[in-house]
Amino acid sequence: MEHIDIGYTAKLARLELSKDEQELYSAQLGRILEYFHVLSSVDTSGVEPTAHANPLHNVLREDVAVPGFGAGPALANAPQQREDQVLVPRVIE
Repeated sequence: MEHIDIGYTAKLARLELSKDEQELYSAQLGRILEYFHVLSSVDTSGVEPTAHANPLHNVLREDVAVPGFGAGPALANAPQQREDQVLVPRVIE
């Protein structure tokens, strides 16, 4: 297993790590990478590559225009309204 320079990696991520944190994360990352070596030894020759675990087929609905609703239902829960508009507090003086 090659050495992992956690200090360099933390610098790239703009993280400030103490020496204890660097040692801890180095060990944790080392174990993760060791597991990748275990996974790479699995025979996947009969497995077709996929982007999803479950097959997805055109999950989008047809884009069809439908009638909307009027101002009444849209404003039913508005705390304040005036002339078919939601009234909100002024944020710019």
